[in-house]
Amino acid sequence: MKRAIVLAALLASVATVAAIAQEAPGGADPFQWLEEIHGAKALAWVEQQNQRTAGRLETDPRYETFRKEALALFTAEDRIPTPEFRADGVDNVWQSAANPHGLWRHTTLASYRTANPQWTTLIDLDALSKAEGKSWFFKGATCLHPSERLCLVHLSNGGGDAVTIREFDTETRQFVKGGLELPVGKQNVDWLGPNRWIAARDWSGTGQDVTKSGYAYIVKTIDRAHMDAPGQEVFRGDPKEVRAGARVLRGPDGSPKAILFDRGVTFFRSRYYLQTSGEPKLIPLPAKTSVEGLVSGQLIFNIKEDWQGYKSGSVLSYDLAALLADGPAPKPQVVFQPNAAQAVDEVHVTRDRVAIELLENVKGVVETFALKSGAWVGTRLALPTDSALAIKAASRESNRLFVTSEGFLDPTSLWLADGGTGMTAKVKQLPPRFDASKDVVEQHFATSTDGTRIPYFLVRPKGMKFDGSTPTQMFGYGGFQIAEVPIYRPEMGKLWLERGAAYVLADIRGGGEFGPTWHDAALREHRQRAFDDFAAVAKDLIARKVTSPQHLGIYGRSNGGVLMSVSMTQHPELFGAVVIESPLIDMLRYNHLSAGASWVAEYGDPDVPADREFIAKYSGYQALKPGVKYPEPYITTNTEDDRVHPGHPRKFAAKLESLHDPYLFYENTFGGHANDADPTLNARRWARHYVYLWEKLAPQ
Repeated sequence: MKRAIVLAALLASVATVAAIAQEAPGGADPFQWLEEIHGAKALAWVEQQNQRTAGRLETDPRYETFRKEALALFTAEDRIPTPEFRADGVDNVWQSAANPHGLWRHTTLASYRTANPQWTTLIDLDALSKAEGKSWFFKGATCLHPSERLCLVHLSNGGGDAVTIREFDTETRQFVKGGLELPVGKQNVDWLGPNRWIAARDWSGTGQDVTKSGYAYIVKTIDRAHMDAPGQEVFRGDPKEVRAGARVLRGPDGSPKAILFDRGVTFFRSRYYLQTSGEPKLIPLPAKTSVEGLVSGQLIFNIKEDWQGYKSGSVLSYDLAALLADGPAPKPQVVFQPNAAQAVDEVHVTRDRVAIELLENVKGVVETFALKSGAWVGTRLALPTDSALAIKAASRESNRLFVTSEGFLDPTSLWLADGGTGMTAKVKQLPPRFDASKDVVEQHFATSTDGTRIPYFLVRPKGMKFDGSTPTQMFGYGGFQIAEVPIYRPEMGKLWLERGAAYVLADIRGGGEFGPTWHDAALREHRQRAFDDFAAVAKDLIARKVTSPQHLGIYGRSNGGVLMSVSMTQHPELFGAVVIESPLIDMLRYNHLSAGASWVAEYGDPDVPADREFIAKYSGYQALKPGVKYPEPYITTNTEDDRVHPGHPRKFAAKLESLHDPYLFYENTFGGHANDADPTLNARRWARHYVYLWEKLAPQ
């Protein structure tokens, strides 16, 4: 019976897509039914689209070769195991062909530094999934200091953001019998002591204790002796805001020093409160601030706007004791202030150092800072230059850091550094995954509509002819102050560069490549600047005859999906292929879908008439018009993406179908927003991507 119902829904959806577009009264959205994530009719439509797209891309002679090559990359045994410091050693989650869900495992630091570490498996996620009838993926662990034996393990069923939290003993390698277990939700938790926790979650389990964005705003404590009780409320945000949460600030020995409450007023603006006893005390901070942690009795924070004479992007500190005392707030101290060419990308805290991951003209630097004689003194670590550097792990029990170094053509290396001594040593090196000997990396600048110079990286064959014939893939993001830097992408190198194509990374406004001001330049009513920047890079590539419209393809995901859909609708003449993955597209309804309401500070609120006016000028879903020759896009998403609603790409594809415009649509059934939880599905994902790009940009 169920199969018959689904089949009937499938036939109905296929037969009526075009008709529905004409039946919707009064300008109503004719494809809103596709927002029903698990609706029978919507899933039947998805299945029909998947069959059609797989029938084209997965039958291409290149597909199986690409799939095998990608799978070999994602399951290779000589990958660098991503490290996380814990319990005087190193944790790692290892996925392979045999264990696609992964093994959470542990080894000593000394063993990790060898060529063949001796791992102890803590949780076999594949075995756990099979035993419990779930599709568990590891999303991190919050462990009790100082021993870090007991951990609150975050498990996602399907790879989405919502997690189940369960107490686990890493010595017995068993979930604690009768231990803490918090049902699935978008939640956070920390340890107050061996038998107490502090958590923000949907306490009712009905969706009533969450904000419009789907995040928790009520913080309570939980006592082991009364885990069935609702807990004592200690902080409450506002359901009209984005979220509220709490974390414990600890000293170098792991002992709690204060509770930090974070009230997310918008995605970028927060109010922070400190509590040791009594009522939480509001900290005098600018609204756009990120509090990073506690070092040497100093509360470390990174401001994202100019404040009291301090430059936007600066890292500052408050004396915690003075901050908690009665009387006026203490004067902040400067840890680091960036110059015009610098941007603070990430801030980490160790035992008694502040470690800052910097960008200098979009190239990586790591500096550590110590409090000496009342002032912060910095030391630049001796790490590779002209590379993308990223702090992958920072130890709170020591000053050790794991840092990766990589470039478009330079395989990732892993370095162990000590912020206290300045020691750096390479501990792992990824073998080359593709032949990069025939390629070269260049940095160029395009001029945007308002005259701003936009940097971009070009990776091309050394012997490339500047006649516009080179298949070129161009990537962009441009949002949320996320900096896009040159990194080593094995699947892109193997399936694209090695076969003679070119790759472009456009560092457009809206990102964080040059700090908060670069981001703010494309916020809200200024969003068009990001789209103009991207188009300017495309036009510069064409003018320089690197490529031409029929050979230029673009790819973006998530916020980059906004960029792709707008680029396609505003400049269909510039592109021969468009890959749109896990995207926002219907920008007039995004704030009502999944976590969309939390991004109003980035895009504006389409429910406010003044904001709706400027959003409507670019929203890709509404911009699709009959009679326009659009490039055929490949649109892809994930059913279990609980961050960016799959209704966005579904509706965009359905509207193209109603306009009789060509398109391809594919929706994975699990994996979450990242879409890469399972290496087997991830290999298929990239094989489809590159079959499509080669098919469109270099037809056989």
